[in-house]
Amino acid sequence: MRLRITRAAEQDLLDGCAFYEMQQAGIGAYFLDSLAADIDSLALYAGIHVKPHGRFHRALAKRFPFAIYYETSGDETTVVAVLDCRRNPASITRRLDVE
Repeated sequence: MRLRITRAAEQDLLDGCAFYEMQQAGIGAYFLDSLAADIDSLALYAGIHVKPHGRFHRALAKRFPFAIYYETSGDETTVVAVLDCRRNPASITRRLDVE
């Protein structure tokens, strides 16, 4: 299965990295490594996660309070957003409605 990450999802990852790096040096890189592993696991497990927002599946990250929103089509999985679960649920819904 092919994995694709949209520019918006890449920006979400960079924003999360910057946030954690401000908390403590080195945590931003750990955040990126952890989320990259979670995204890579979609090559095997894409499609098994719940769809709380209509067309997008939601996979929860293992080490950080983030959710990976993705969709599948044929043999391709597209990550459309990587969002902090601590955000207002309405803002998450608005963001996903734009995608």
